[in-house]
Amino acid sequence: MKRGMEEAGINGIINGDSVKRGNTQIIIVTYSVVIVFMCMIGYLVHFMVNDSSEVINNPYNKRRNILAERIVRGSIYSSDGKVLARTVTDGDGNEKREYPYNDIFCHVTGRTANSMTGVELSQCYPLLTSHSNPLKQLANTFRGEKNKGDDVYTTLDAGLQQVAYNALGNHKGAVVALEPSTGKILAMVSKPGYNPNTVGSDWDSLIEDKDSQSALVNRATQGLYPPGSTFKVLTAIEYILENPSSYKKYSYKCEGSDSFEGNVINCYAGQKHGSLDLGHSLADSCNSSFANIGMSLDINSFRKLCNKFMFNKKLPVKFEYNQSKFLLDKKSGTAEIMQTAIGQGKTTITPLQNAMIAATIANGGEMMVPYVTDHTENDAGQIVKSYGPVSNGNIIDKDVADIIGKFMMSVVEDGTASSLSSLPYKVAGKTGSAEFDSEGTSHAWFIGYAPAKKPRIAVSIIVEGAGTGSQYAVPVAKEMFKDYLGG
Repeated sequence: MKRGMEEAGINGIINGDSVKRGNTQIIIVTYSVVIVFMCMIGYLVHFMVNDSSEVINNPYNKRRNILAERIVRGSIYSSDGKVLARTVTDGDGNEKREYPYNDIFCHVTGRTANSMTGVELSQCYPLLTSHSNPLKQLANTFRGEKNKGDDVYTTLDAGLQQVAYNALGNHKGAVVALEPSTGKILAMVSKPGYNPNTVGSDWDSLIEDKDSQSALVNRATQGLYPPGSTFKVLTAIEYILENPSSYKKYSYKCEGSDSFEGNVINCYAGQKHGSLDLGHSLADSCNSSFANIGMSLDINSFRKLCNKFMFNKKLPVKFEYNQSKFLLDKKSGTAEIMQTAIGQGKTTITPLQNAMIAATIANGGEMMVPYVTDHTENDAGQIVKSYGPVSNGNIIDKDVADIIGKFMMSVVEDGTASSLSSLPYKVAGKTGSAEFDSEGTSHAWFIGYAPAKKPRIAVSIIVEGAGTGSQYAVPVAKEMFKDYLGG
């Protein structure tokens, strides 16, 4: 009996342990299910808040067509209330998208025909969503009438866009203007363009592109160019960062050319700049001096700086773009280092990226994310959603930004952009002439901002194959500064 009791006790313990293990397993399974369920809810909320509009904006999503059957697509406006895109309906009820400015805003506003682009694409969902009065929507539904989609107000200044467009003339090129403190895109022009009103009938010729115009490409965000001497701004910043206590003592005597390990570098037109410090090296855009500076730099550190300025990285923007490239590394030879330091070599940059560099310096070293949509409104003028500034972080310290800003002011005061010195406010900038073929043909560049003390606008301008930045890009900047700031 005693043995039986012992066996019963043992069995009881075993059964008790089994029950406990069973309960533990049930608890684990229960908590696992709850965790999975909560994750699913979290993902659903994230999707609805952040990703749903992007999925609907996807050109392969057929829901857009369903929305368009019951919503009249909203209008797109500039920041000053000018209509950039609207839907017009004829007497038979046929809808047509209309672009009053023809090709002036074609790349940034975009189109709906033959693949959607620009703001038309990024804001497709709001444009096809109605936040009209619910009773009004219900009444329209009973009458078989469509509701009005929300309107999109951009950050674009219609007057400034027109000035930039006109100033480029018949040249190929691009212009980007940003508000440094916010990242608002004030203007974005790409030439040549196309007429979005007739893009359907013009499509075959645009695609065939017999004259190599690449009119469908937004050069402002997708065009990749050698930055030329505008890149010397970053070379100078890196030198200051590596030599914080001695950069003021930098000295170089320019004889019009120099040789480094058998590799010859020439200044523009063989000009002899004489004795230069760092600031005057930038003001006179001395190739020899900057090749000398480049040879002294820590290449890994230089690469990290350029990466902080968003080279080789995805930009946090809501429109199509190409990544700017900085390919210099520790394996690079002397010739490549020299060429990269002066903005040639394998480095390529978009006008948007160059505008971001100028705006970051203007904003004391803090980079703001460029954006083009300010807010959306319903048909009663009530704001549905607003978009505000987003910081991409402090790229360089304010004191470094102030130093390079003063150097860029000297470019205007007594350097290669001196024609801007006649304006009634100080301007900071840098010109560039970027060679891109074996014959020495150059793109003309200018980046800068104004007023230099309290910047309100930063610009990036490229004029393809024109020549020097001082002769072709600076006049465009001058017209833009005069329109936006006066003078």
